[in-house]
Amino acid sequence: MNAVLDPVAALGRAVLERVRKSGMLALFALEAVSHLVRPPFYWRVFLSALIEIGFFSLPVVALTALFSGGVIALQSYAGFSQYHVQSAIADVVALSVTRELGPVLAGLMVAGRVGAAMSAEIGTMRVTDQIDALRTLSTHPMKYLVTPRLLAGVLALPFLVVVADILGVMGGFIVATSKLGFTPDAYISATFAGLAASDVLVGLAKAAVFGFLIALLGCYHGYTSRGGAEGVGAATTAAVVAASILLLAFDYLLTDLFFAS
Repeated sequence: MNAVLDPVAALGRAVLERVRKSGMLALFALEAVSHLVRPPFYWRVFLSALIEIGFFSLPVVALTALFSGGVIALQSYAGFSQYHVQSAIADVVALSVTRELGPVLAGLMVAGRVGAAMSAEIGTMRVTDQIDALRTLSTHPMKYLVTPRLLAGVLALPFLVVVADILGVMGGFIVATSKLGFTPDAYISATFAGLAASDVLVGLAKAAVFGFLIALLGCYHGYTSRGGAEGVGAATTAAVVAASILLLAFDYLLTDLFFAS
């Protein structure tokens, strides 16, 4: 009997643990968001996080988007040339970059770079009792450490996605005109003809959600880390992995919400 019940019990414990952690994350998010409407707001921390997320992530996001746009153009040409519909390449590059690749690639790059840094910074403060020291100085740790970073993530990611969209389309343009025989005027005309404002806006909406998730998970895993340097390392890894998985999951949900019809 135990051979049958033990795996079921283990599965039940695992499910309950996931539910418990999901509830803790939801409560953590609600508390952090609630501090947005309760003064004071730490503008210096917010601006520092905004620069860290938005400005210093520009190089990696720009290079990723530029080369991804070029790869999409090459791969599209290889497939479309079999059916003599090469003229659709510009449309495919623009839609792929603005709807999906711009937000997703920017989000993944920022998750790996900024999410890990947030988790490591706050986790180090946790294990060295600096968060407790904030309380003794009458400073709410959530208001000081988490809320400004959440707002910075929501605002910085759309900016990065705008840059990624422009450079992704530019990458496709460079490859199409230099290697695939397209004329610049024809490619640009096809790009604007196939691209709608709603495609760009949906990508920016996704970016805002992704920025919130990345900052939330980076702060949460750092804030709840335990166990010294080893715990900080584990929290950093967990923050990046969880943010990447949730980002892809929410990408599907948002795509289904906006484009299912």
